[in-house]
Amino acid sequence: MRIIAFRGLREFFEEQKYADSEISLRAWYQLAKTAEWENSNDLKKQFKNASIVGSGRVVFNIKGNDYRLVVAIDYEFQVIFIRFVGTHKEYDKIDAKTI
Repeated sequence: MRIIAFRGLREFFEEQKYADSEISLRAWYQLAKTAEWENSNDLKKQFKNASIVGSGRVVFNIKGNDYRLVVAIDYEFQVIFIRFVGTHKEYDKIDAKTI
């Protein structure tokens, strides 16, 4: 999968208060980058705790569920778009289906 854009993840974990997310976000990135998911069932085989929320959006629990990562996935073109990364409190303020 091609991931657009890692910069958003890097900016998040480079903030001092979220520095503890770096290892988990980099691990997710490496796994997703080498994935060849054809559909959400393939994704769920690798990430059992991921939530498919509709509109091509998927929510991943990061660092033991301390953070949430929302992505939009285009399986046909093998592209992942980073839409949101943040704490649970921040996640509760967004609509994962439309962000």
